[in-house]
Amino acid sequence: MNKSKWLLVSLVLVMVFVLAACGGKKDNNASSSPSASAPTASASASSSEEASAEEEYLPEEGAKLVVWYSASEKALVDEAAKLFKEKYGIDIEYQDVGPDKSIEKMITDGPAGVGADVFLAVHDRLGSAVQAGVVLPNDLHAEESIANNSEKSVEALSIDGQLYGYPMSVETTAVFYNKDLFADTNGEAPKDWNGVIEFAKKFNDTKAQKYAYMWEVGNGYWSWGFFGGYGGYVFGKDGTDPSDVGLNSPGSVEAAKFFSSLKEILPIKAADIKADIKTSLFNEGKLAMNVSGPWQVGEFKKSVKNLGVMEYPILPNGKPMMPFSGVKGFLVNANTKYPIASKLFAQLVSSEALQAKNFELFGSLPSNKNVAASPAVSGDAFASVFLKQFDNSTPMPKIAEMAGFWGTHEAALSSLWNDGADAQKTMDDWAKKVKDSNSAAK
Repeated sequence: MNKSKWLLVSLVLVMVFVLAACGGKKDNNASSSPSASAPTASASASSSEEASAEEEYLPEEGAKLVVWYSASEKALVDEAAKLFKEKYGIDIEYQDVGPDKSIEKMITDGPAGVGADVFLAVHDRLGSAVQAGVVLPNDLHAEESIANNSEKSVEALSIDGQLYGYPMSVETTAVFYNKDLFADTNGEAPKDWNGVIEFAKKFNDTKAQKYAYMWEVGNGYWSWGFFGGYGGYVFGKDGTDPSDVGLNSPGSVEAAKFFSSLKEILPIKAADIKADIKTSLFNEGKLAMNVSGPWQVGEFKKSVKNLGVMEYPILPNGKPMMPFSGVKGFLVNANTKYPIASKLFAQLVSSEALQAKNFELFGSLPSNKNVAASPAVSGDAFASVFLKQFDNSTPMPKIAEMAGFWGTHEAALSSLWNDGADAQKTMDDWAKKVKDSNSAAK
């Protein structure tokens, strides 16, 4: 081969490799699928086998992101934003929208083009978000998210086998107690309901506003532990079958009967039992056992000298209570202009390191298995109990039809509690109202 032909061939080969490399790094704002943003075969072949999946994706040029998160925990987003800026040179704008309101806001703001790119949400409204088409799947980092987080948290953020969320934290409720009020039992509170009832007979003093045990009885979130413990359910097939409403199942009816009977040791109307009232009584030493969540650990440590926490008391049927639980995770707006950058940030902020930071800053219970097993978490007397209770909980159903439950729970529970209404009739009526509500919504 003469010199001129050799130079021509060499030039062609160089151009092929240059084009292949450029193709592998090209951004694609119009698509959110892995195939649209993954490197070409040529570029992948030349990359190191040790390169992580995340390094195969590059954010869109000129990307800038808006993130919704609670104001009280903004420090975590600030930490993640700093790391993201260092790694990708992308600025993060923070807006105060809490996880309990973010999905409803995204359903209206997302299609209008004014929603955040990434937002924290509670899993129970995921069905509505997916139904409205306002969230993208967690596709680029699904394997990593599934491998690193608890099965229950991954399932909570999935719909029909598709993972949407980036698990961040888990939460459920348990029973705080004042050890000083249990001197006769060496500071240990009763572990079953028979013991709670017997203790209440001695401790209660309604005139002095002293009570043994208190929870928000008129709220379905706080009272579900009774129903779950008796085998009751809202929807069949792991909370995913809206055609099977189980609120009037035999287990639910038995739970309703026991629930109503506890008015004897807590003679207060349902509407009068509020979170601030419980907290005040507990802080003053007038409430021995207070049902709440891990978000109050810091507060109670300051106000109650000898504070303890335990899992729910065992029911008269010998079974543990099964309270509702929630999973918080990051979601990506389906209408974002920067889907790749958004997914990269969602993965970073929910990473093992940031979940550990979240626990350090705010005591939030990690969904990440390594963080949950770390000495900092597993050795914490309060976090370890809440995580055990989470293992023995029922994640709130996340299908859109759950709106029928939340629209009717207070009336049904208040009737059982305040009026001592017939359990079977009340639960039949509650089940019918949920069915009617969901039929009207179609």
